[in-house]
Amino acid sequence: MFLVVTKYACLGALNSTRSCHEPERLALLEFKHSVKDKYEMLSSWVGSDCCSWKGVRCDGATGSVVSLLLKGNYYSYGRDYLKEEYYLVGDKVNASLAELRHLQHLDLSSNNFKGSQIPKFIGSFKQLSYLNLSNACFNGIIPHHIGNLSNLKVLDLASFPYSDYMLSSNDIAWVSRLSSLEHLDLSSVNLSQSKNVDMVFYMIPSLTYLSLQLCELSNVDLHLHLNSSKILPNIEHLDLSSNLFQGQLPHFFQNKTVLTFLDLSGYDLSLAQISVNQLIMIPSLSELHLSGCGLHSALFSPTYFNSSAHSHIQYLDLSANSIKGRIPYGLMNITSLKVLDLSSNSLNLSIPVIPNLLKLDVSYNKFEHVELVGIWRQCHLKKLRLSENYFGGEMWGPSSNTSECSHYALEVLELYDNKLNGPIPESIGKLNNLRVLILSSNQFTGSIPKALERLRSLEVLVLSKNGLTGPVPSFLGKLTKLDLSYNQLSGSIPESLGRLTGLTLLRLASNLLTGPIPVSIGQLNKLTGLVVSNNSLEGVVTEAHFANLSMLKLFNTFANHKLIFNLSNEWMPPFQLKYVKLSSCKIVNGFPQWLQNRRKLDTLVLSNASLYGLLPTWLRNMSMLYTLDISHNKLTGSLINLPFSEYTMYLLLQDNLFKGSIPRSVCKTTGLGILDVSSNRLSGNIPDCLENLQYIQMLILNSNGLSGVLPSSLGNNHSSLKWLKLNDNNFNGQIPLDLRNLTSLEVLDLGNNDFSGNIPKWIGEKLSALRIFRLHKNNFIGSIPHSLCKCSSLQILDVSTQQLNRINPSLCWRVDRDE
Repeated sequence: MFLVVTKYACLGALNSTRSCHEPERLALLEFKHSVKDKYEMLSSWVGSDCCSWKGVRCDGATGSVVSLLLKGNYYSYGRDYLKEEYYLVGDKVNASLAELRHLQHLDLSSNNFKGSQIPKFIGSFKQLSYLNLSNACFNGIIPHHIGNLSNLKVLDLASFPYSDYMLSSNDIAWVSRLSSLEHLDLSSVNLSQSKNVDMVFYMIPSLTYLSLQLCELSNVDLHLHLNSSKILPNIEHLDLSSNLFQGQLPHFFQNKTVLTFLDLSGYDLSLAQISVNQLIMIPSLSELHLSGCGLHSALFSPTYFNSSAHSHIQYLDLSANSIKGRIPYGLMNITSLKVLDLSSNSLNLSIPVIPNLLKLDVSYNKFEHVELVGIWRQCHLKKLRLSENYFGGEMWGPSSNTSECSHYALEVLELYDNKLNGPIPESIGKLNNLRVLILSSNQFTGSIPKALERLRSLEVLVLSKNGLTGPVPSFLGKLTKLDLSYNQLSGSIPESLGRLTGLTLLRLASNLLTGPIPVSIGQLNKLTGLVVSNNSLEGVVTEAHFANLSMLKLFNTFANHKLIFNLSNEWMPPFQLKYVKLSSCKIVNGFPQWLQNRRKLDTLVLSNASLYGLLPTWLRNMSMLYTLDISHNKLTGSLINLPFSEYTMYLLLQDNLFKGSIPRSVCKTTGLGILDVSSNRLSGNIPDCLENLQYIQMLILNSNGLSGVLPSSLGNNHSSLKWLKLNDNNFNGQIPLDLRNLTSLEVLDLGNNDFSGNIPKWIGEKLSALRIFRLHKNNFIGSIPHSLCKCSSLQILDVSTQQLNRINPSLCWRVDRDE
């Protein structure tokens, strides 16, 4: 796909003297105004000549827009604070793009169109040859109108696997009309109910690339149609992984003369015979993936696996199978093999030397002794992955009876998540080509060996989560990433780290480090992440510490209680931070003004940082904040300047001196998961618009001066709410009936208010997940309802200081026994 994109990216040469047509310029502007562009991808879309706008290419002769390349990098799983993010968000693809009638290349991939359907008007771009809508959060049925694009050579509709949005097709016959198609990717498109799947295989002879990964296909879709030598005659790359296939393979695979890549991972071959041997012998095949196919060692015995010496396979993936004991002997006869992945099997016996092998992955197996792997025998290996095994004891160097190599080619060694102990051996310095060394999550002790100084090519060193002691080494010259966090290293951070000019990531968190952060760190102009949290660092941090950190995105000094930040309110940092955590340090001069204009800031944690005074007005403009934690300070004034944005997930404001009411603008934070304003001086009613917060899980408003009756909207649209803490306020009235809709509620604390009436019976009937239920110091009357006996998870029930008839414990026992 990279080569395809590069090919069309060269169309920039088409932009020459002609300016774009006005209707097309207006159409592009309408599209721009229909999306949220928080990463300013479209910031160049100003002025009269749209042909000069980023992502837009025009025909040099006619001025017509022929290319719209707006690829983002939206990723729906987790957050990467070190990655430069850029993507558009829209409710749909604006129909104004239909005005671009001469479009030849359209790429809207990796943006977020929030579950909308692929627009039908895309089928009107008759000149389109490249269409990429992958990973753009589209949903629903793929419109058959795409079949009108007879000039299409590349079609990519792949989706994120297992996401909330899924494309599907109930009849994929439209694909057969794409007679020029060469590249088709439908990964994670649900084809389980689709008719005419066979047309994908035998009606597009021009296909060279086909991916149907995770499409919920079964043998019905495969075996009846794939025994003809005429199927996919020009296919070079074929991915049918993660479907529901099982049993014997169709004969069609054997007849492929140009097939170089084949992925059948997840195809159940546990009962198949000679199938693996057939695949290995496809003459043109160089890369074969058979992960999770139920393969066992017997399938590699000479009976079934007898022609491997004549194979041309260079990359073989047999991960997540049932291969036990030792590496099958038949694999060692594949002289062409360069990369072998046997991770997630049950290997536990000695690994032989495979002379031509360059990369070996045996992570997630059952090895107990690192000597079995033979690190000191594998002279030719460049990459060795041994993580997540059962290695214990010390990691010894080469023994006297080991045929030690005169030269080691090893560049990458991964041994994380084992139980290796003792010192890191000095013999590690013999691996003089090592670029990456990862020994994290073991039980190594002692100091970091000086032998690492001999590893002149070392770029990545990860020794985190061990028991290493002594100082941070000062002899690491070419590192780009250094992670020594979660050890017992002591002393100060060496000034010499400032000479690691290529360093992009420095993690020293959770050690016993003392002294100041060296000013020399400020010279690391490639540094993107600096994490020194949970140490005993001290001294004053000034502007000099950040002098040349123009790339810094992640900065974490949490829990260095003697560290003082004295940064001028006029200082303008040279970087655009995404993650800042300065909690439990001391910040002077009030709320840090230098954070103003940090437009990409995603996470801001300044709890327990000696902040005081009013929130700055510019804070409300930080609309990209995902997490804001300014708890445990002495901040005052109202909450009106908070960044109430749809992107905000966590607002932690507890234990301050805020006053006034909870502003209605909080209801704009439609993605909010946690709101904690406890232990402040807030007053007034709870806004009745809280039903907009449909993803809220914790609503913590206790210990304020809030009053009035609870709004019924508190129980609407909040099926995810787990914590509701309203105690120690001045609320009155009865518990609203709508709270019965909070079926996920685990903690309900209404204590120390002025509630009255009966305790509702529905609490025990509807809120069965309750663990903590507090009603103390109110004015409830009547009996404690027996229905509370149905709350089997209830651990704390506090109804003290009220005139209530107590529940009979023996009655609860009888109810439980009867049920």
